[in-house]
Amino acid sequence: MTSTSVFAALAPYGWDSAWADAFTPYDAEGLLPGRVLRVDRGQCDVVTADGVVRADTAFVTPHDPMRVVCTGDWVAVEPAGTPRYVRTYLPRRTAFVRSTSSKRSEGQILAANVDHAIVAVSLAVELDLGRIERFLALAWESGAQPVVVLTKADLVPDAVTLSHLVQDVETTAPGVPVLPVSAVDGDGLEVLVAVVSGGTSVLLGQSGAGKSTLANALLGEDVMEVQAARDVDGKGRHTTTTRNLLALPGGGVLIDTPGLRGVGLWDAEAGVGQVFSEIEELAGRCRFQDCAHESEPGCAVRSAVDAGELPVRRLESYRKLMRENQWIVAKTDARLRAEIKKDWKRKGAEGRAAMEAKRGGRWR
Repeated sequence: MTSTSVFAALAPYGWDSAWADAFTPYDAEGLLPGRVLRVDRGQCDVVTADGVVRADTAFVTPHDPMRVVCTGDWVAVEPAGTPRYVRTYLPRRTAFVRSTSSKRSEGQILAANVDHAIVAVSLAVELDLGRIERFLALAWESGAQPVVVLTKADLVPDAVTLSHLVQDVETTAPGVPVLPVSAVDGDGLEVLVAVVSGGTSVLLGQSGAGKSTLANALLGEDVMEVQAARDVDGKGRHTTTTRNLLALPGGGVLIDTPGLRGVGLWDAEAGVGQVFSEIEELAGRCRFQDCAHESEPGCAVRSAVDAGELPVRRLESYRKLMRENQWIVAKTDARLRAEIKKDWKRKGAEGRAAMEAKRGGRWR
């Protein structure tokens, strides 16, 4: 098969000249380029110029969760064989990583080579702004452009109320498009279709957020199974159980993911900083470079809170995510662990000294 025919066959899945150049050494070995559509139990479905093939991933490091083959990878696969093997994957342009639920210090890769991260948030339940910020930190850190889609917008028929909800999320997501969408009546879909038509998009969100319904609307057919969310809390069961990559009819590629109950950060300091860009900007005006934004003199962040320019909730959420991220990083960094313990001891000593001073003043 000629390089031109390979290009034509794989272009709908995101193949371009840069990927072709990166694949050159493997082409010389007689391997086939392909993109991973889904992975399960050590095997994966790979779309190649010859069609979709089933391949074993045993040759790619199986014990490192960050180096396993994942949905969205471009891989070099054997042209034939039983079983057929994936030999390697091409260097990733972007990667979505979260911390695993295990006690070990590991990251789990969710999807690779993504251009847009669509964070689906259901309007059927009360907005959880803190969770949205967590998803956005994950998205920014990956290198993709986040987009928040407020699904089930038809459940908020009042235009003024819907506008207020959009504004609340926009305040929480600086620099991120926020699109109210109804997959039922099609409102807002045209704008979203225009966004996802350029590149690869991944759908993220909790179970019951309407991801599969949204995916079907973008695909123009009922490809993904849909289950009703519970009326009590708007949550649903895991309709999607694997990450699936699908070519969209209007151009672009979509990766649908299972609902994420836990969204642990994984070395996402830059992502957190992007989500809370207004706090990072204020922090640059603080008198002390290592200001903790608590009671230090000359703290621009606290001044903004006192003036009503920065919501207390935003500052508390920022602190929470930064602490969590610091703890995750410290699991693999002995020096940082020592610094954190030293800082805790210092703050403890300062707290005890302040308490003693208060007691002394009271007893005199």
